[in-house]
Amino acid sequence: MRGRSLQHSAEGMFRRGWKELLLGLDGRSQHHSRFYHYHPARTKRLLQSHLFQPMNFREDGMPELESKSSEPTCKSQQLMLQAGLIYPASPGCYSYLHSMVRAMEKLIRLIDEEMQAIGGQKVNMPTLCSAKLWKVSERWNVMGTELFRLRDKHSKEYCLGPTHEEIVTDLIASQFTLSYKQLPLLLYQITRKFRDERKPRFGLLRSREFYMKDMYTFDVSEEAAQHTYRTVCDAYCHLLSRLGLQFVKVRASAGNIGGQMSHEFQLPAESGEDQLVVCSSCKFAANVETVNPGQTACPTCQGELTETKGIEVGHTFYLGTRYSSSFNASCFNGQNQRSLVEMGCYGLGVTRILAAAIEVLSTKDSIRWPGLIAPYQVCLIPPKEGSKEEHATALLEALYDDITEAIPQLKGDMVLDDRSHFSIGKRLKDAEKLGYPYVVIAGKKTLDTPSQFEVWCRNTGEVMFLSREGVMGLLSEVQVG
Repeated sequence: MRGRSLQHSAEGMFRRGWKELLLGLDGRSQHHSRFYHYHPARTKRLLQSHLFQPMNFREDGMPELESKSSEPTCKSQQLMLQAGLIYPASPGCYSYLHSMVRAMEKLIRLIDEEMQAIGGQKVNMPTLCSAKLWKVSERWNVMGTELFRLRDKHSKEYCLGPTHEEIVTDLIASQFTLSYKQLPLLLYQITRKFRDERKPRFGLLRSREFYMKDMYTFDVSEEAAQHTYRTVCDAYCHLLSRLGLQFVKVRASAGNIGGQMSHEFQLPAESGEDQLVVCSSCKFAANVETVNPGQTACPTCQGELTETKGIEVGHTFYLGTRYSSSFNASCFNGQNQRSLVEMGCYGLGVTRILAAAIEVLSTKDSIRWPGLIAPYQVCLIPPKEGSKEEHATALLEALYDDITEAIPQLKGDMVLDDRSHFSIGKRLKDAEKLGYPYVVIAGKKTLDTPSQFEVWCRNTGEVMFLSREGVMGLLSEVQVG
C-alpha cells in the first residue's frame, strides 16, 4: 500500500508541468541541457563526472589500474581494484576510496542496529596497546610475530591491537562497585585493527590493516553468559540474513584468544581458505581443525560429512574466566559477594564482509552488492550527446529530481552519469563494474508517447521498459542500509 500511494503522488507530480517540459525541449539551449545541475529549491544532482574517478574510468586514456604488488589475487580483489573501490598503498594495506567508504558506512549502520538491538553499547578503545596488559594475560609471547610491536621514546613496549580483550577487561576490573544488577554488559567498537600477516593476500580478505567490530560481554554466571552468547550469535545470523548472504555457523577452534567454546560464521566459497565439514543429515558443521583427521561420520547423528570451503566473516568465543581471572575483573553477585565475571568476545570483519560479499555474489566482470549496502542504489544514464535521442536528457533529469522529492530514502543514493560524450553502452558497462543495483536509461523509447525508460535490475537480471510512474513505483520499494 505504501508503494502504491507513493506511486499515485508521483503520478500527480509528473502530470503537473510534464507537457510544458516536453513543449520546452526544443527551446532549451544545448548549453542549458548539458550543464544544468539543479533545480531551484531542489537537491543538487550527484553527477558521475564529479565523483573521484578510478583510473580505468578516466577520460585521458590512462590504462586500467593494476595491482602494484605481486600478491595472489582473487575475484573480489580484482573487481575492487578495477572499480576503484580500493587502491594498494603497501602489501596488505589499502586506501578505501569514496564508493567503498559509502558501502562500509552503510554496513556499519546495520551492525550498529543489530548490536544495539540486543543491548550493545558502543565504545572506542586505544589502538596503541600497552605490552604490560598483554603480559598479564600471557598473550604477549603467545601471539608471536602476528603482533605489530613497537617501543616509544621511553623504551616502553606497545602493540597495535588486533583485538582488545586485555584493555576492556582491565577497564571492567577498575569498576570496584560493579553489581550483578548492571549485567549483562555488552561493549563493542568498530575500529581499525592490525595484524602482521606473513603473507597478506586476496585484497581485503587477508590484509594487515582492516576494520572489525569486536564486542565483549560480561555476565554474573556461566548460565547467563551462555544465554548472552546465543543472543549475540542470533544477531550475527540476523545481520547476514538481512544482507542476503548464504552462511553457515560452524564449530571452531578458540586459537590464541582462548575460551571454552567458539564458532565461526562462514560464507561457502570455492575461493575460501578455510576447510569445513558439513553434515548432510543434520545442522552440524565444523572447521576441520576441530574434527579428527579422516573423520567422515557426523559426531551428532552419524550422517555423512562432506567437505567444503568457506570465507570466515565472523568469530565468537565463550571465554569464561580466561581473562577476568588474570585481571581480577569481578562484580558483586546476588549474595553480595564478589565473583569473577564470565566473559565472551565476538568479532565481525567489516571490510572482510564487504570483500566476501563481492566474492560470492559477483560475476568475473561486474560487482554485485547486497542491496542494502550498495554505495549507490540507482544510476541514471541519459542519451549520448548529439544523438537523435538527446532531447530525452531533460526527461531523465526531471525524473531524477522527482524521484529525489517523492522517495526520501533515495535522496543522495542516485548518480546521474552525465558523461554524455560516451555511448550508453560504455556507461552501462561502467555501471555494471561499479555494481549499481538499478540502472535507468533514457533510450529511443523515452521519446515515444507515452515515454518508456529502460530499467536494468541487476540483482535479479531483469530488464524492463517502464513508464515514469512505473519507474517511481519500482524504486519506491528499494530499501537502503
